[in-house]
Amino acid sequence: MAKIISTQKASEATLFPVLPQPVGIARLAAEAEHADDGHLIEFKALNVRSILNKSTSKRLRWLAWSINPYRGCEFGCKYCYARYTHEFMELRDPLAFERLIFVKQHAAWLLEQELRKIDPADEIALGTATDPYQPIERRAEITRSLLEVFAHRQGYHLGIVTKSTLIARDIDLLTEIARRNTLTVHLTITTPDAELARLLEPRAPRPDLRFQAVRRLRDAGIRTGILCCPLLPGITDTQEALNEMARRAAAVGANFLAANPLFLKPCSRPTYLSFVREHFPALEEDYAARFAHADFAAPPYRRKLAAMVEAARRLHGLSQRPRDELTSRIVNAARMPPMSIGTGRQQRLFA
Repeated sequence: MAKIISTQKASEATLFPVLPQPVGIARLAAEAEHADDGHLIEFKALNVRSILNKSTSKRLRWLAWSINPYRGCEFGCKYCYARYTHEFMELRDPLAFERLIFVKQHAAWLLEQELRKIDPADEIALGTATDPYQPIERRAEITRSLLEVFAHRQGYHLGIVTKSTLIARDIDLLTEIARRNTLTVHLTITTPDAELARLLEPRAPRPDLRFQAVRRLRDAGIRTGILCCPLLPGITDTQEALNEMARRAAAVGANFLAANPLFLKPCSRPTYLSFVREHFPALEEDYAARFAHADFAAPPYRRKLAAMVEAARRLHGLSQRPRDELTSRIVNAARMPPMSIGTGRQQRLFA
């Protein structure tokens, strides 16, 4: 009888195997409840335990902490390097990054607690993996709640990176933060060409509107610069294109201009190379050769682009802001080896 029962249990185990349960952020994602819907997008409420992520990146030693109010990003940029971060939640479809967005709960309360434990002199970057001003922010106001915390603090060093004009909504808080802390805003404008931008960044605001946002921030006295990132081989990496970007940056009073070359992690390649095949088929072989054995641009190409960016800056009187800690390291990134954002310990930076 015992043998029959044992055989039966073994058979049941084969038919109904016990699957490993998710742990860590994957478990939190699995438990996240539906919060909202958008066009082809679902939003879920993510009950995280922390909002400040300690950077352990050897390449970004200047950066101590990062904050990402959301996981995933609605903008759907074809070149996005952060798509792989959804894999930590066992979501391996690259499109999940832009179609399943997690909204971090109790973010402001968590930030209040965690700021008590860190050195105010440490560099904090808001928006390293997902845009803190993506469309859901209009309703969720997670980023605004975080800025309200910083507005009551002093002596901190905060950098914000976004593609969104929504940041102008928070000029009141940004002004207060800048008065008592070191604040630098970075508006990413990949190209001034609206038609190209719509293909590359299908749900991000138009480039001309982003330039207007830079002007509004500068008029408010907020230190703001433009990140022309990434520079796309054969598409936006010409001296003419950089000169035009620098001219427009100067016209809206930008404090600085920075630009980095494209890098293609495995998570970004299918989406971006599909874009190249569809819209720039003549460049397909060039991209295959460039990224056949590496995710990053070759050193000679990086040096060439760095020289071109510097020439464009000089032409239009734009600064690198070398004395500003957060800005200088982002602006000088074109002169440094590109960031490595692989798995392992570095996932903390992009959580």
